[in-house]
Amino acid sequence: MRQNTSFAMTDVGEIRRLIDQNPWVTIVSDADQGLVASHYAVLLDEGRDDLTIVGHVGKPDDLVHGLGERELLVVVQGPHGYVSPGWYGDVQSVPTWNFVSAHLSGIPELLTPEENLEVLERLVARFESGMPQPRLMWQPPNDPDFVRRLERGTVGFRLTPTRVVGKRKLSQNKPDEVVETVIAELETGGSPYADPRLPGEMRRDFETRKAAR
Repeated sequence: MRQNTSFAMTDVGEIRRLIDQNPWVTIVSDADQGLVASHYAVLLDEGRDDLTIVGHVGKPDDLVHGLGERELLVVVQGPHGYVSPGWYGDVQSVPTWNFVSAHLSGIPELLTPEENLEVLERLVARFESGMPQPRLMWQPPNDPDFVRRLERGTVGFRLTPTRVVGKRKLSQNKPDEVVETVIAELETGGSPYADPRLPGEMRRDFETRKAAR
């Protein structure tokens, strides 16, 4: 991802927030057969305060990616959406796409079966927490044999990235009144190609920048 000083996101806390709120990531590696991509959920490593993430892949994706042997690129995609040039007023302009994203690169560490079980348990608990009647991993009708067979079909990993590129492109290069207009249009559904969380992300960034002036 090409970096741009105006849109750079370097604050570790903000990138952690991005990962936590957007755990469904794309994992890319340069494999023997060429570039390969997979999609999995990840979590921040609860024992760290940096950008270390934990997750798993299903077998044989571990072999396809050469997990633990070669560099991975993990793409975290936050809120994004189309911005119409009509929202800028009667000036020369072109369409654009606002977004928040981060790329984490490094060689992952493979987890032990017990560590992998802990990660799988955390993943289930995280995403079942919003269900009316959460079904946790060890809860009946699952039994320990079933859960351990499930674990053996996956490979867990921990990635402490050695390269991080974070980008927050939210109309920071536009006048305040234009930013307000874009936010208002997104809030009212003016873009059919926008994550509904995008205007809130823009508003948060806009208020932070104004407070820092």
